[in-house]
Amino acid sequence: MTSPGWPAAFSGVRLHVVSGKGGTGKTTAAAALALALATGGKRTLLIEVEGRQGITRVFDTAPLPYEERRIAVAPGGGEVRALAIDAEAALLEYFEMFYRLGMAGRTLRRMGAIEFATTLAPGLRDVLLTGKVKECVTRTGRDGRYVYDAVVLDAPPTGRVVTFLDVTRAMADLAKAGPIHSQADGVVQLLHSPQTAVHLVTLLEDLPVTETLNTVRELDAADLRAGALIINKVREQWLPDRSVAPAADGRIDTARVRNGLAAAGLDLPAEVVDGLVAETVEHAVRVAAEAAALARLDSELAEPMPRLELPHLLGGVDLGSLYELAEALVAQGVHVRQTSGASA
Repeated sequence: MTSPGWPAAFSGVRLHVVSGKGGTGKTTAAAALALALATGGKRTLLIEVEGRQGITRVFDTAPLPYEERRIAVAPGGGEVRALAIDAEAALLEYFEMFYRLGMAGRTLRRMGAIEFATTLAPGLRDVLLTGKVKECVTRTGRDGRYVYDAVVLDAPPTGRVVTFLDVTRAMADLAKAGPIHSQADGVVQLLHSPQTAVHLVTLLEDLPVTETLNTVRELDAADLRAGALIINKVREQWLPDRSVAPAADGRIDTARVRNGLAAAGLDLPAEVVDGLVAETVEHAVRVAAEAAALARLDSELAEPMPRLELPHLLGGVDLGSLYELAEALVAQGVHVRQTSGASA
C-alpha cells in the first residue's frame, strides 16, 4: 500500500533519481522536487542526461552548456543549479581526471574516436553519465562539506531506468583493476546505498500504473532502493464519496439539479443544465477510475511506498506554477537534512 507524505528516512538521501513513463511529467516533478529540497537555504543540483534540454523548458532558461549553472532561487535563500551532462564531454573529463590526457582527449574528439568508443560499447555512455552524477553527489569543498545538499537526477523513463542505473555494475565486473574499476565500483556503491532513492512519477491511469508496478519489481530485483510514488496531476474531487458511483453510472436527477439551481437564484437554460450534468458524469467517471488505479497500487505493491501528490495545474506548467508544485511537496514533508561532509 501507499502512505501519504515524506518519511524521515528520506531526509538523509543525497541522490534523488526521478523516473516515470513518458508523458507522466517526470521532468516537471524532478524540477519541483529540486526546488522543494532547496527550500530553507539548501543548495541542490538538478541533472539531466537525455540531451533533451527539458530542464530549460521547465525553467524557461537558455540551453544549458556542460557546466553547473544557477537557474532558480528557492524560498528561504536556497538555490537550484542545473547540469545537462554530455557523454562526450564527460569522457574528455574522465580522460583528464584519471589519465591526464587533456590534449590527447581533444585530439580523439576531433578524430571521432569518442563516438566510435561509445558506439562499440553502448553501455559506456551510461557509465560516463552515472559517473559524473556520482562525482557531483560526493564532491566536497575546501571546508570538507558537500557542495550540494542534494542532487536530483531527471533519469531516463521507467522502461530503461534500471538498465541505466545498473550498467556500471557490469562495467565494474569487466574491469577488474585500475581507474575504470575504481570509478565504476564507487558508482555502484552510491547507487545501491541508502544515500540513493529512485522516485517514480505516475498518473492514475492504467498504463502508467502498470509500468510503475513493473519498475518497482525491477528495482527490487536489482537491489536498487525504491523511493516515493509521485502521483502527478491530481485533481480536486467535487462530489462527496457517496455520490461518485451513482453519478459515474449516469444516475443523476436532472430535474432535481435544475430545481436546486433555481433555488440558488440561477435560472439556466435547459441545454446549460444538461451540459452541467454531462460534466458531472464525466467528472465522476474520472474520479472512480483514479480511485481504482490508486487501489490497484495499494493492493499490488509488495512493500508499502510513500506517496506524494502534485496538483493538476490548469494552463500547463510555467515557472510560477513550478513554485506552487514545490510548495505542495514541502507541505507534504519534503526536505533535506543538512550534511557536514563526506563522512556524513
